Amino acid sequence: MKRRGFLLGATAALAGSLALTQAAQAPPREAAVDAVFSRWTRATPGCAVGVGVNGKSVLERAYGMADLEHDVANAPDTIFEAGSVAKQFTAAAVLLLAQDGKLSLDDPVRKYVPELPDYGVPLTIRHMLTHTSGLRDWGAIAGIAGWPRGRRAHTHAHVLDIVSRQKALNFTPGSNWSYSNTGYNLSAIIVSRASGQSFAEFSRDRIFKPLRMTRTSWRDDYTRIVKHRAIAYSPQADGFAQDMPFENVHGNGGLLTTVGDLLRWNENFVAPTVGGKEFVAQQQTAAPVGDGRSDYALGLYIGRYRGVPEVFHSGSTAGYRAFLTRYPKQNLSVAVLCNTGNANATQYAHAVAEAYLGSVVGPVPAVAAAPNRPAAPPKPAAADLSAYLGRYSSDEAETEFLIELAGEDLVLKRRPDTALRMTMTGTDAFTVPSLGTITFRRDGGRVNALSVKLDRVWDLRFDRK
Repeated sequence: MKRRGFLLGATAALAGSLALTQAAQAPPREAAVDAVFSRWTRATPGCAVGVGVNGKSVLERAYGMADLEHDVANAPDTIFEAGSVAKQFTAAAVLLLAQDGKLSLDDPVRKYVPELPDYGVPLTIRHMLTHTSGLRDWGAIAGIAGWPRGRRAHTHAHVLDIVSRQKALNFTPGSNWSYSNTGYNLSAIIVSRASGQSFAEFSRDRIFKPLRMTRTSWRDDYTRIVKHRAIAYSPQADGFAQDMPFENVHGNGGLLTTVGDLLRWNENFVAPTVGGKEFVAQQQTAAPVGDGRSDYALGLYIGRYRGVPEVFHSGSTAGYRAFLTRYPKQNLSVAVLCNTGNANATQYAHAVAEAYLGSVVGPVPAVAAAPNRPAAPPKPAAADLSAYLGRYSSDEAETEFLIELAGEDLVLKRRPDTALRMTMTGTDAFTVPSLGTITFRRDGGRVNALSVKLDRVWDLRFDRK
């Protein structure tokens, strides 16, 4: 019975693959793809898209401009930055070193990064690659301190410095899931320390060259000239403004690449040139988490799109947007890279995929009705707010907050020159724009501290001075 089941599955997979091969020869799909990107013109930035079927590129096109200032159009081989699509390459580099016997995914991180504090619980490389480490996101910490990414030229030295100051984790490693760029920056550092090469050199020699990804590299020096790179933009009321990443941290992001090179990478999961079958199987195995989540493997999400199994990752850095996806049963890959912050690369890639998948995709899932919003809490009197006034400092974020009263509202002031209005949401709890949730802590009834909570930082304490 097992053999028969295998044959039936193989026959179904072959039929799906053949159907895609035949369908890929039909010209209407190109028009459908053009329609997806029709808003991007010679007056705007835009995107490039690549489609691979059965290991061959069947479409590579580009839309909009790579450089508005110099009237350079995007081309299929234009280089974009791929944001967090990069994470799967960092995970792959770590896996290759594990194959070499240079490390184990279950090694403690502090074996290679002694700068990391000892939290008294096992924290492994595998935890970092699956976002189950509990490590606070360093960029979120920098943002809390008033220097978010995009405002300062951060390096891996800054990452290590911020990490070394954190006194706590978001949660016990393995017990929960929280997306953390920190784990991937530390993984890139580990690759360098374990291999004796820079992370960029190791990636080039062991991944990019063998796969003929000739236009792919890491943005490890943001001042380096990169020929044929698209400038990134953000939309403004009167057009577009440049929005380039100027930081040297990489591994979490920072991959400079083309849609064609990403298709070559995706094909390695089908016919491995790098790593072998066990390698690609391991990278695509989702890790179960204590909270029940099990859709993230090693730098890859494992899920479904409208009923079709999908392996994918999105990316966003400054004004770049990206999405790389693969449908294993149909041997279909779609890569989308964009150079404007208002481009929905995920939506575009799925629309392109639908054009090639055809009737394979299921119905659009129903959207659940939004829950009723709770009534706003009563507005406290100014006398009640006076209990929160004062200065609060954090050694972990290396910054200070000043809480003042402005009219009938609290205002949080921080460096370099920011004043954020606070809105009460509950007892001792406030929301703060661009900062998150602040909860004041009491000792014997007196406010003596506050806690900042974000998606990637769950409880950063500030002591009242």
